[in-house]
Amino acid sequence: MEQTITPKTGHPKGLYFLFFTEMWERFSYYGMRAIFILFMTKILLIQDKEASEIYGSYTGLVYLTPLLGGYLCDKYLGNRKSIIVGGLLMAIGQFLMFISASVGEHGGVSIMWAALTAIIIGNGFFKPNISTMVSQLYPVGDRRIDSAFTIFYMGINLGAFFSPLVCGSMDFKWGFLTACIGMLIGLVFFMIYQKKYLISEEGKEIGLPIKKLDLKNIIVIIASIGVIFFMLNFKQLFKSDTDIIGYFIYGAMIVMPIIILSDKSLTSDERNRIIVVFIMAFFVIFFWGAFEQAGASLTLFADRQTDRYIFGTEMPASYFQSVNPLAIIILAPLFSMLWGFLYIRRLEPNSPKKMALGLLLVALGYVVIAIAVKGLGIDAKVSMWWLFALYIIHTMGELCLSPIGLSMVAKLAPLRLSSLMMGTWFLANAAANKFAGTLSALIPPTPDPASTEPITYPSFVGFQITNLYEFFMLFVFMTGAAALILFLLSSWLQKMMKEEQA
Repeated sequence: MEQTITPKTGHPKGLYFLFFTEMWERFSYYGMRAIFILFMTKILLIQDKEASEIYGSYTGLVYLTPLLGGYLCDKYLGNRKSIIVGGLLMAIGQFLMFISASVGEHGGVSIMWAALTAIIIGNGFFKPNISTMVSQLYPVGDRRIDSAFTIFYMGINLGAFFSPLVCGSMDFKWGFLTACIGMLIGLVFFMIYQKKYLISEEGKEIGLPIKKLDLKNIIVIIASIGVIFFMLNFKQLFKSDTDIIGYFIYGAMIVMPIIILSDKSLTSDERNRIIVVFIMAFFVIFFWGAFEQAGASLTLFADRQTDRYIFGTEMPASYFQSVNPLAIIILAPLFSMLWGFLYIRRLEPNSPKKMALGLLLVALGYVVIAIAVKGLGIDAKVSMWWLFALYIIHTMGELCLSPIGLSMVAKLAPLRLSSLMMGTWFLANAAANKFAGTLSALIPPTPDPASTEPITYPSFVGFQITNLYEFFMLFVFMTGAAALILFLLSSWLQKMMKEEQA
């Protein structure tokens, strides 16, 4: 008698184990990120423009180092050891941020560079490997992977929701120390329970080391730490305006596709699918470049030109960064059900169209805030509800783009290059975050009535930005144009992916 195989609908326990681990790591990262630019401008007394550029360089490098971590994982360490090494380095970095905040303006900047270096390298080991392990829990081609990444994404945002509320409600140094403790909780939990839960549905252990790390690659790791520390300190050491981090990140964005696509072992179908990943990665830069203003210019805007009083108490500016993850926790299940509902009726849009919709929604969010600030006086403040509306609309855009992008890379990347391709996907986030810092530096200065010095307004591609309305409209035009182009390309990209049209 022939047996009917019923597709599984539940998820393995390993998914929720990775959910918990990632939740604490994101608590650590977003707790620090929520207060980082305010810490630089208020405690280290760094100017807005320079602080924005540092923010962009830091967050950009955070997403660049997964290339190194992904390579070392695929060739040597395996996912588990990479996650442990990365988590430990990030905890050390957060502790150094605590010391930097304790020292303050005199000496704190130098300690901050060491802290950022440890967090950047640590994230490189941690980030691509935990994402890759989600897909390893499932058989190849399993449709549950899309919903698995959506659930996993909720874990990211649960940590991101609590961290600004906790870390932003206390003195900067205690906020950084709390972020350190959060990372250690996730790391210890992972080390204790990894053998029990990191098992595929066929009963095989996943994410084990491939072979021992050789001396050559140990030297590569040490050299990478030295290079990143040098790049972060370059401007200060040489009194130069040359942005070598920007050159490095954007250069990697060009070089990596050439290296990967020159692999002669790739089949025609594999090459086409990898090309799709790189094209989508290009459009992701525009999305995150606009979205990541949350930790930069939008935080400065919330701190200075937003009425934050609620029930007679002024809310910390960092609290706004909890709106996005809370909205994701609420909306992610609804979006997951929406895609399932549309799939059953053969109406589900393909991945490129979903991502084009994400770009369109981020443009709409900036339309809302541009309306709020149009004609705003120097001393005037906008209602906090405008900022809430922006973050909720951006959240809907994020749900159309980010988990879909992670799932797409997991499905399209050849298994032997899975971690490297995930690292390459995060390379687009690196370029986007660096771009976000550059864009944040364009926020126009607030005129000082007591000063007689002429105001120097920033400009972008020949367009001078003299007020907040013009600043926010820049993001509307940029992301709106990207959304239109991606939508027009979606059918061609779909053919390259060899998926059925919805």
